[in-house]
Amino acid sequence: MTSTRERQRAAARARLEKEMAERTARARKRRQTQAIIGAAAALVLVVAGTVWLAMSLGGDDDKPETAAQAPGASECVYNQLPADQRSPQIKDVGLPGNEQSATGVQTMTITTNLGPITAKVDRSLVPCTAGSFTYLAEKNFFDNTKCHRLVTEGIKVLQCGDPSATGKGWRDTDGTGGPAYKLPEENLPTDKRPPYPEGVIAMANSGQPGSTGSQFFIVYGDSPLDATYTVLGTVTGGLDIVKDVAKAGDDGAFAQQAGGGHPKKEVVINDLTMGNPQG
Repeated sequence: MTSTRERQRAAARARLEKEMAERTARARKRRQTQAIIGAAAALVLVVAGTVWLAMSLGGDDDKPETAAQAPGASECVYNQLPADQRSPQIKDVGLPGNEQSATGVQTMTITTNLGPITAKVDRSLVPCTAGSFTYLAEKNFFDNTKCHRLVTEGIKVLQCGDPSATGKGWRDTDGTGGPAYKLPEENLPTDKRPPYPEGVIAMANSGQPGSTGSQFFIVYGDSPLDATYTVLGTVTGGLDIVKDVAKAGDDGAFAQQAGGGHPKKEVVINDLTMGNPQG
């Protein structure tokens, strides 16, 4: 009897151990399968993420490139004159680049038959006008030109920059020379009294917005002009030359129109240069 019971117990233990072993094997297999599936899913996510990133970065190649504006630069507008609006006095030397530096101070040197006149030009105040002036100087636009107008009453200015030397005044639109483009005004002295003190160099225009060209005037005595003309820079040397020209007077040729006339003491710009921006 005892032997039979022990054999039954042994058989039961064997069946239980076998069942436990099978359960353990099945659990191990499930874990292995889950691990494989998890690793595969992670791999799919990694591959998908890599593809998305590559497409996101590489997709820009299919889009039109937009040129980034360089630090310290300004986008300028130079409006070319239509052919039917160009007088014979217009001198076409092309257009400056639209992107101009807005940093640094340039030295302008006007070498005249009477001696040099120097000025400083702060590009942070007049990036587009300074860019235009520099471009014209590089094209020798001002070389061998006369300062065509002197005013000694009301305002005190010597006007230059017309390659044809036929200009009659900063607001006169007929018979005045310049480049084949115009640009908007900058650095208007609306908060200054007087707006144009002695020693200022400013740009002439026709009296209409956006009509600045190449003509400029040197102020040799405080002038109460309307603040509608770009202040280009400030004279640092040679203002005495302009004052000596003013003492000699003008011929009154424009007295009935814009005032003043041709300087009796002729002023010829032999060379005008703009130095590299400093600072």
